[in-house]
Amino acid sequence: MKNTALTKIHEALGAKIVPFAGYNMPVQYEGVNVEHETVRNGVGVFDVSHMGEFLISGPNALSLIQRVCSNDASKLVDGKAQYSCLPNETGGIVDDLIIYRINEEKYLLVVNASNIEKDWKWISSHNTMNAEMKDLSDEYSLLAIQGPKASIAMQGLTSVDLEQMKYYTFQITDFAGIENVIISATGYTGSGGFEIYCKNEDVEKVWNKVMEAGASYGIKPIGLAARDTLRLEMGFCLYGNDIDDTTSPIEAGLGWITKFTKEFTNAEALKKQKEQGPDRKLVGFELNERGIPRHGYDIVDHQGVKIGEVTSGTMSPSLNKGIGLGYVPTAFAEVGSQINIQIRKKTIPATVVKLPFYKG
Repeated sequence: MKNTALTKIHEALGAKIVPFAGYNMPVQYEGVNVEHETVRNGVGVFDVSHMGEFLISGPNALSLIQRVCSNDASKLVDGKAQYSCLPNETGGIVDDLIIYRINEEKYLLVVNASNIEKDWKWISSHNTMNAEMKDLSDEYSLLAIQGPKASIAMQGLTSVDLEQMKYYTFQITDFAGIENVIISATGYTGSGGFEIYCKNEDVEKVWNKVMEAGASYGIKPIGLAARDTLRLEMGFCLYGNDIDDTTSPIEAGLGWITKFTKEFTNAEALKKQKEQGPDRKLVGFELNERGIPRHGYDIVDHQGVKIGEVTSGTMSPSLNKGIGLGYVPTAFAEVGSQINIQIRKKTIPATVVKLPFYKG
């Protein structure tokens, strides 16, 4: 297991550390509900340095990105980021990722920790245009400072007007006394905030300054467990649960990042699927009675016949009810459809709802 540059700090803070995607990661500090609440109403900071970063550069950088990614990266301008995915050749997804355009010939791809090696091989295998590729994953740390008070709490640490930064834009600037830090108005929580990319050797200083600046706003360190409940309340997909090598972006409700205005891996089959409509869809559901849906639980119809399974599920701290995501046949995918979740020996009725669960 690898450690992040901040593992010792997490241990000193009393975090419960668990192996995750090849790293020792803090799963919780005080408890999931408290940490969840902190991000929804105030400001919290996550160490997500396990994420991968690839630098793609040179005159053919965009050609390579367009070839392997589903979204249209030609629409990006300097300082803009874009959510995308890497389709495979069999209708599934290699990974989902964020693309940052630094300039016309320089892009940063941020990929999931568990897929760093797999993504690198996949992108390299399509690099017939000789774009320059560098894996920076082991050199960079990433902090996610999330919550409605993030901009006001962090403003004193940078010369950039954080309040004015639009969603999915970024700047390479000064932060916490360090130059050339990426401040990105992105995140995985649905409560606003920023992600900070810096070199490993600088991250401890950055972390300490962030905690100092946020102290009067009640900032707390947040673990991966609350990150999961926060993203699930927003209906955001988690790779390995809700999307994987067998799920198509069309089935997963990611048609909006699948642009058929260009050539990319498996575009023709995905276009056909979009036109004909997929056989199954990823839906959000809320339980009509008490219960907690968990990953892997069966989704059944009124006769008790299995029609799918839960890909992500939890007791929502904000809504105080069981919520989840899962693939069901299209006939059951309409908002308002009634389905049932098999929780051990009990069959709990649930309703398909419009995402996100949490409306903020």
